[in-house]
Amino acid sequence: MIRKAFKMKLYPNQMVEYINRHNPIWNDLIITLKNHGVHNYNIFFDNEDNTLFAYVEVESEIQWQAISKTEICQKWWTYMKDIMETNSDNSPISKNLISVFYLK
Repeated sequence: MIRKAFKMKLYPNQMVEYINRHNPIWNDLIITLKNHGVHNYNIFFDNEDNTLFAYVEVESEIQWQAISKTEICQKWWTYMKDIMETNSDNSPISKNLISVFYLK
């Protein structure tokens, strides 16, 4: 299992809307994530600077990257682009974090 961590950024005052859009998250998106080997996906919020911290475990990097090519993922990105910082393809601007400690 590959452990990944990354951060993204919400626009100011968008946390309530972000939570609303994830509750419930689209069933087709859940199915896509699971079918692409995603496990234990967590997202946390830092209200000091509107940063989202995400942690996910994936079966393979290839499967993880393939999610971005799915229709449902691209629809999700379009749905979320008005409340968070995004790239020109509507994907969230994200910064991968480096693991410095792990206790199993």
